[in-house]
Amino acid sequence: MIKEGEPPRILTAMTKREPPTQEAEARAQAELQKIVRDLEAIRTRLMAIHGSLPVPPTEGMMLLGEEEMDVSMEIRVIIECVIDDSIRPAIRDLGTAAAYQPVVPEKGQET
Repeated sequence: MIKEGEPPRILTAMTKREPPTQEAEARAQAELQKIVRDLEAIRTRLMAIHGSLPVPPTEGMMLLGEEEMDVSMEIRVIIECVIDDSIRPAIRDLGTAAAYQPVVPEKGQET
């Protein structure tokens, strides 16, 4: 587990053995691209599970808390939350990091 304020162990190990290089950064970005594809596949699998479950006729009452959720409804709601709150943001942010290229100022321009 990463403690707040501490770099991940893999980054600490990398910086102790070798200085950051374009090659190491390219490897990291390539690995991030693979992870994004994995997360997209997981999102697709979760959406398939979500779509395979029946929508109960009392869905509205369950969502309002007026009736206890059945298993299908509980799974559907959890999948929606995980996709919206965790997986989509992770795909977006990791994809951005995988594609990131710093702006290199032209000669004569200040940063």
